[in-house]
Amino acid sequence: MNGNDMKAIEVATPKRTKEIIAKYGFQFKKSLGQNFLIDQNILNKIVNAAGLDKTKGALEIGPGIGALTQHLAAEAGKVTAIEIDNRLIPILGDILADEEHVQVVHGDVLKLDLKKLFEEHFGDVTGVSVVANLPYYVTTPILMKLLEERLPLENIVVMIQKEVAERMAAKPGGKEYGSLSVAVQYYCEPSLVCIVPHTVFIPQPNVDSAVIKLAVREKPPVDVEDEAHYFRIVQASFAQRRKTLANNLTAFVGKERREEMTQLLHSCDIDPIRRGETLSLDEFARISRAFLAAGWR
Repeated sequence: MNGNDMKAIEVATPKRTKEIIAKYGFQFKKSLGQNFLIDQNILNKIVNAAGLDKTKGALEIGPGIGALTQHLAAEAGKVTAIEIDNRLIPILGDILADEEHVQVVHGDVLKLDLKKLFEEHFGDVTGVSVVANLPYYVTTPILMKLLEERLPLENIVVMIQKEVAERMAAKPGGKEYGSLSVAVQYYCEPSLVCIVPHTVFIPQPNVDSAVIKLAVREKPPVDVEDEAHYFRIVQASFAQRRKTLANNLTAFVGKERREEMTQLLHSCDIDPIRRGETLSLDEFARISRAFLAAGWR
């Protein structure tokens, strides 16, 4: 089977994936968290959740051997895939050879200038979504880079570790709710698309995955004066989950201000003996505004 035969065939089946791995002598690198999806149904769910059409673009991170890329190419007007592993570049070149609207960029998404990439690759589309099967070990850094850089995104639809997806979508009051939940929900509206069993990958990971859709907000849902301060308050509130808000925030403002701080929390209609995991995004915003007004940075 030559490269020209390979490109037209659906990659995401056990048989085809094994053939490609054998043909190119590819060996998985555990350090890159490489797990190739072999289930067409899951791929369809991922792509459908992104709401793509021929006027829109898709940015894929970690295309592997192109299983998801093929599906994106069928739906989107423009696809750019960022792959860190140079051994996969020639494989993707063969498999995607007929897809003129697909470009593969060799690089590390955490080091690339994504604003420049968007200008160069997506200047003529009506909207862009990130659609990807992300390596577990860099899920959070990649997502926070995408969100904090305020890229012009409509949706982020990613397959990630199931527990991480549940934390991102968690509501106040549960054990899954934490600083990651607050950060993601500040920028996006999350919704779980589906659970993905570990059996539909080569090689199989040790845990199940989930597809999560993050609809990027035009503006945050709460009024925040200083975003960096807001997120410092959030981090401090979750510093030790079993501790009360008063105890965690005492470490933030200093012991000498503890009494004044507890009065300030009361003035925000927040009981100091609550735990961080019970607070809404708006309540964190109230604390941040009050602390800034008191000069506590």
